[in-house]
Amino acid sequence: MMLGSAGARQQTELCNESLMLEKLPACGRSFEEMMKKVDSKKWCNLTEFIMYYDNFTQCTEREANNASCFWPNPLAEGFITGIHKQFFSNCTSEKVHWEDPPDEILITLILIPVMLTCAMITLVVWCSKRSDILV
Repeated sequence: MMLGSAGARQQTELCNESLMLEKLPACGRSFEEMMKKVDSKKWCNLTEFIMYYDNFTQCTEREANNASCFWPNPLAEGFITGIHKQFFSNCTSEKVHWEDPPDEILITLILIPVMLTCAMITLVVWCSKRSDILV
């Protein structure tokens, strides 16, 4: 059954999980073949293999839909997680360690706005007392 405005197929059949699990490894093998073209040192740089990963994602989605399953689903996610562990297990993101600047810089960064604020207040008060000269 087709939905008019979205054009998406309404899933009325039950998900054939065994068919999906039978077909998903072909997506993994295809992705593995494509990843052989990428130097393993560059596996953590998404720009090096984004097209291959997109093809892999589309393949898993297509196979899930062909088996009348929604995508993503827990079984497909488990398969995708396995691929991630195989290729990207060493791609840990390094946490940024924030440090305060040295005291000299910190004091300067604090004092400049404080001094400018004091100077502006002094100027406003002085000008308000001398309004007869400024007009």
